This record gives sequence, C-alpha cells and structure tokens, in this order.
Amino acid sequence: MFMLVRPDDSPPSILPISLEPLLMTIRDECYLLGKEICIWGLQLSNPEIARLASLLELKGRTTCPFTTLELIDCRMDLWSLQRLGRALPCSYLHSLVLDYCRFGNEEIESIFSGLENNQRLQVLSLRYCGLGPQNGPRLGSIICQSSICELHLDGNYLQCSGALALLRPIAEYAEMQGKDQPDTRNSPQQLQAKQRASSTSNRITKPSGAETGKTASGKERRKKGIKKIKDSAGPWLVKLYLADNGIDGKGKEGENGLLEFTQILTCLIKYSAHLREIDLGNNVLGEMAATDILEALRARKTGKCPVLKITVTPQISSETFRSIWKNSKKSSITCKKKKKVCSRMSVSVNFSHQGSAVWIPGH
Repeated sequence: MFMLVRPDDSPPSILPISLEPLLMTIRDECYLLGKEICIWGLQLSNPEIARLASLLELKGRTTCPFTTLELIDCRMDLWSLQRLGRALPCSYLHSLVLDYCRFGNEEIESIFSGLENNQRLQVLSLRYCGLGPQNGPRLGSIICQSSICELHLDGNYLQCSGALALLRPIAEYAEMQGKDQPDTRNSPQQLQAKQRASSTSNRITKPSGAETGKTASGKERRKKGIKKIKDSAGPWLVKLYLADNGIDGKGKEGENGLLEFTQILTCLIKYSAHLREIDLGNNVLGEMAATDILEALRARKTGKCPVLKITVTPQISSETFRSIWKNSKKSSITCKKKKKVCSRMSVSVNFSHQGSAVWIPGH
C-alpha cells in the first residue's frame, strides 16, 4: 500500500507533498506489488491527476497495479475530476473511495460518467461529499448498470426523494425476480469463478476449433470458437450505507416522502436475495416506518432469503428496536448446528519425513 498524508502544522518552509515522483517511479520501475494507493488531505494539481489517470489507463505489457484508489479530503478542480472520470472505465480498480471530497453537480457528474457500465468496480464510497436529492436518480442508474455491490453514502443529504430514486430501480428489479422466477444470473464473484474454471479446462483440453494460431507478424490470434464470458450488469447491491442522510419526514416532501421511501425500502428488504446489510442510522424514520421495516424482515425470513443486517436509529420504541435487532441477526440455532457439523467432520493430520501432509478422515 502507498499512503500520502498531509502533515499537521507543517512549517511554511517545507514544500508541499507531490504525488508525481511516486507515480513516475511506479511506472518507470514497473512496480506491481503495491495494489492500493491512499491520498489524504492533499491539494492535487492538474499534472498530478493527469499522471495518475495515465497510470490507471495502462494496459498491455505494463498494466497498472492499483485495484484500490482512495482520495480522502482531497481538493481537485473540475478539469482534474473530468480527467479522472475518463480514466475510470479503462482502469482495473475494484474499490474507489472519495470520502470528504466536496463536489458540486458538475464535478460529481464527471465521476458518475466514468462509472457507467463499469463491470470491475465493486466498492464505491462517497461519504460526506455533499450529495443531495438530485443525485439519487443518477446513482440508482449507475448501480443498476454496474457491478458495484458495496455503496457507502453516509453523511450526505439525499433526503427521502434522493434515497427513493436510488432504491426504486433496485427494489423493482428485486421484486420482479422474487415474484416471477428465481435469480438465475450469477453474481460478479460467481462469474469470476466460472471464468477461472473455464480457462483451466481450456488449458487442460483445448478443442480443435479453439486453438490459437499465429499471423505472419508472429502475433497470436484466436480462431472462432472461443467466446469471452461477459460480466452481467447489476444491480448486485450487497451492502448499502445511508446513515446520516436526512431521511425523515422533515424535508420538502414531508411525511408523504417518508412513506414512499419506506414502501420502496420494505420492498427491497422482502425480495432482494443479494442484499446483506443496510445502515440507516441517524435518520429519524419514526415508529410507523420502523414497524414496516420489522414486518418486511419477517416476510424476508418467511421467504427464506439470506439474513439481512439492518441498522436503524434507536429513536423508536424499545420493543420495535429489539425486534428489528433480533430479526436482523443470524439464528443461534443455526450457529450451533454448524459447530456440531464441524466437530463431526474433524480430521487429523500426519506429516511424513519429507514434509508432505496426509489428511485422514476421523471416525
């Protein structure tokens, strides 16, 4: 991991930290071991972002090693964000964190444009970025067309309308899948596993029509018969963090807005087979919304969907709060059964003098 942090109370005589020497060294030395780059509290210039974007776009023999990019509390102008946004579709990033970077509508749109149909990125964090209700529809569209499965939006101001616009397409798809037919698609992780298995089997037994030949220039070419498995588009949302977003009945929409949001939220809770965690902390939902969430959790359990961990504000009745907590955690009976199964399947290990391990099932 590479980490650049602005020092606190540094004297004026010390030159500001520059990102360019690090990026130039990584590129010139073809250094591939560092997978994460984290930059905290820096003023990033246009040349620095241009150098970073060029590195993210590297393909061919020298690929960019980074799978995680964190720009936390960094200051960037519109040109820099547009350049970074253009690099995102070409990058190999699995995680993008832009927490505490304050964005206007034009700035955040530059990032959103680079996330459309992104089939690599799985984690997106935009905490305390100044997002508002107007950004909800765009976020919902991006989640539905990408492989993002973990979304952090804590500390923004989406309110009911923004959160509703974000969740509506995801909830409608989940309801359609839950009512009409089981979800026969594969998640991004399952697709990657299938790709690995497919490539392994191709190496072991290659069909005659799938062999590679060489052109006159010596470059390998693929013959017809090999079809690349494409990642399926979303929504694949597994973890959603919406804490401290002003989701209550006090905004412009009033109680009607909260009611609409609750209806979409409960639909998502009931039917989404992918969802595992929702954080709604520090949003004053009220007793009625909390009761609806509780009923949705019970319906989810009846429908045999995976356990969903949900966090709500404690500003509701203690009975409802406890019931939500009980219905959003794994059953202790299930845990005990797993322990018993593990104890029955115990194995012993014998080591030979050559250091190899022989596994002998226990009786």
